[in-house]
Amino acid sequence: MSTAEGQDRVPGSPLPRRRTLLQGAPAVLLGGAGCAGGSRSGAPASPTPSATGTPAELPKVPVWRPSPGDVQPEVKVRAVELVRAIGAWPAGERDAAMARVGALGLAPTLVDQAGALRPGGAQAVLEVVDAQYGGILADSASVLVVCRQWVRRGDGAVVAGGTTVDVRLQKARPRWRVTALHPAEPGAPAAALSPEAQRLLDAGSSIRLPPAAVADIRSGQVHASVVRALLDLSRTYRIEVSVVRSGHPLKVFGTDRPSDHPRGRAVDVWRIDGHAVVDPGTSRALVEEFMRAAAAAGSYNVGGPLQLSGGAADQFFSDDTHRDHVHMGFRG
Repeated sequence: MSTAEGQDRVPGSPLPRRRTLLQGAPAVLLGGAGCAGGSRSGAPASPTPSATGTPAELPKVPVWRPSPGDVQPEVKVRAVELVRAIGAWPAGERDAAMARVGALGLAPTLVDQAGALRPGGAQAVLEVVDAQYGGILADSASVLVVCRQWVRRGDGAVVAGGTTVDVRLQKARPRWRVTALHPAEPGAPAAALSPEAQRLLDAGSSIRLPPAAVADIRSGQVHASVVRALLDLSRTYRIEVSVVRSGHPLKVFGTDRPSDHPRGRAVDVWRIDGHAVVDPGTSRALVEEFMRAAAAAGSYNVGGPLQLSGGAADQFFSDDTHRDHVHMGFRG
């Protein structure tokens, strides 16, 4: 396929078999004082207030597990366990994050790169919404760990928020090694939003946006073409977004080409009508239909687990990185 600027196919990846606390984000205050993404197990967890209304209880979150359809699932497991070691802690053990990371056989200094993943607080739980490849090559990878987080403050109140972390890894023995963390930096909310952007934020269950994506929309830095396409697609499908702008690699992984994501001109969808794109049990007909609908909605660059024919030149692509989501890029 073409190497046109912004195309997100990772070079050197074979075509797959047919089977793939936030800056600027509003915090939710619960129980009188409120960190927030869903998981493969279904709807997002919710804190349960006590009978008196304060303090709220931290939610019980589902355990994230890789799909049988994942490419090299051990890489995602490695990224997720690191994010959990930093972003969740028992009461009074926030400052033990370096020890927890060291116990995984990873560099404790990775904690210093955690940014919004490590807010202040007496206790925290973290739900992994999705772990998606930002890139996967033979000896290196980017895993985008999309998460919600609930933190109990010193006064007992719970703050709901979350972030997306681009975890970089290198192949090593006996397990892959994490080399860097790049948490999302969505920026401050815009003074005003377009009516379409506000409709997207208010879409409810037809479009589920994780915390970093919500903050991206609120920042006003997501192009109108992305917003319009999501609204258009939501008339037919229930869409669960993984990544919009922040938390994604700045360049197409393994290349020097700028990605469309950081420029606010792309969005990734990991679940359609309740079915994860990567799961082998998900209908290939549904995924193909959605990919073609994305092209009809204006995407010049649709990537996913299927290599489709038709469309404009190089409009569709597929590789190992896109086995677990549908990528939609826009020229503006």
